[in-house]
Amino acid sequence: MTYPRAWLGFIKVGDRDWSMREVNVLKAIAALFAQLQARVEADERLRYIAMHDDLTGLANRRALLEHMEDRLRPGSPGPVAAFFLDLDRLKALNDFLGHTAGDNFIRTLATRLRENLDPGDVIARLGGDEFVIVPAKPMDAEVAGAEAARIQQLIGRRVTVGEETVSRGASVGVALGIPGETTVADVLRRADHALLSAKSSGGNGVAVFTDAMRAQFELQDDVELNLRGAVSDGSLVLHYQPEVDLRTGRIVALEALVRWQHPTRGLLPPGAFVGVAEATNLAGELGRWVIRTAAEQFAQWRRRGLASNVVMRINVSPVQLVSLDFVETMEGILRRYGIDGSSVCLEITEHVVVQDLARTQVTLRGLKRMGVQIAIDDFGTGYSSLSHLKALPVDAVKIDRGFVQRLGASADDLAIVKSIVGLAGSFGLGVVGEGVETTVAARTLVALGCYRAQGFLIARPMPAEEVEQHLAAGRIALDLDLPGTSRSVLPGQS
Repeated sequence: MTYPRAWLGFIKVGDRDWSMREVNVLKAIAALFAQLQARVEADERLRYIAMHDDLTGLANRRALLEHMEDRLRPGSPGPVAAFFLDLDRLKALNDFLGHTAGDNFIRTLATRLRENLDPGDVIARLGGDEFVIVPAKPMDAEVAGAEAARIQQLIGRRVTVGEETVSRGASVGVALGIPGETTVADVLRRADHALLSAKSSGGNGVAVFTDAMRAQFELQDDVELNLRGAVSDGSLVLHYQPEVDLRTGRIVALEALVRWQHPTRGLLPPGAFVGVAEATNLAGELGRWVIRTAAEQFAQWRRRGLASNVVMRINVSPVQLVSLDFVETMEGILRRYGIDGSSVCLEITEHVVVQDLARTQVTLRGLKRMGVQIAIDDFGTGYSSLSHLKALPVDAVKIDRGFVQRLGASADDLAIVKSIVGLAGSFGLGVVGEGVETTVAARTLVALGCYRAQGFLIARPMPAEEVEQHLAAGRIALDLDLPGTSRSVLPGQS
């Protein structure tokens, strides 16, 4: 930045010369003005540094907050839009070309934004690869979404960095603020939530904050605040979903599924809180509760002569699987409730397998020494490979429900399911179909050689007391009209 310069001049009129005293006074006055000018320049420089990003010269967080405070004052024109930008996979560029190249990329991107946005728009860099843009013009959600999409396309253009020409996508979250009604913190939090939504959809996209998104994140905040207490106050419960042999209806397994009886939101499914548990280091505590509770219930049923030939299936989180004491903890629970390991099957998802293959191998081998069965859940979603199946002591795979639900409607999903069944057979693994909701899907699985399944067509997850009725009968009545059978029985409970 440049600063104004000033000159101080004195003019002598008449024949009299300046006295030395007068000259010294004038020099002192000039020196005072020079010091004042230097202080003004230093103050301006300090303010510039305090309000700008040192890498790009863009506004920084402090400047952004001051600007938004002013824009959101009562009586100011609105709505005020805020775009929260995050560059996708900048780390890969840094790793490949070095951090200097990454810095040059960001500087070039900052210049491009300044050249292609309105001079009144505020562009702020919050650090790393995060930017916030506040357009000068008021705009509604539709216009803001279109402008965000334009900016995203602008960012995606290729940039020359050294001898390389590269590009990065960007995810953009959009939120609106109403002057006099919305705080700066609210707008930025909503834009950040929208950004997370855009990134969770695969990245390189735009998401505008909505009421539905608001409800989702309010639930997430609620869960994060109250979940720890739920683990200890008795508001968690287990429901059990039967797995049957489709040819006979015989119950072969029960999957333990955790629910949270929330004091104000009712019964919450695991999808509403398990992700938060994993993100807040509660997954281990929650997982231990599930295993202990399922084992205790299983032991009670067996003492009463129920579930004698049934396997208890329990889902295991990534945190549990890589913890050093998991095998010891599992062994202690089985011993405490007098359950043989072969009666329990732990289910892990495919992406867990590849996160830490070496640690996973050690854990699973320790479990296998106790006889515990291992199944890969949601199989077919693209994370695993033949090498992983060969490297791990796995007993069964569970076909992802997304493929099973579309059987009869999608030739591609039929081919995938057929391949998984064949793959499981080649490796000598059991195979289970998840998400069976139609008789077409059930019949197709049987025709492909997959006889074990679970889903709403057979039975929904249910409390322990309801499961007991089915365990006493030993089977769930199905009406699939399979070839070679003459049974005519009632439909399964749903």
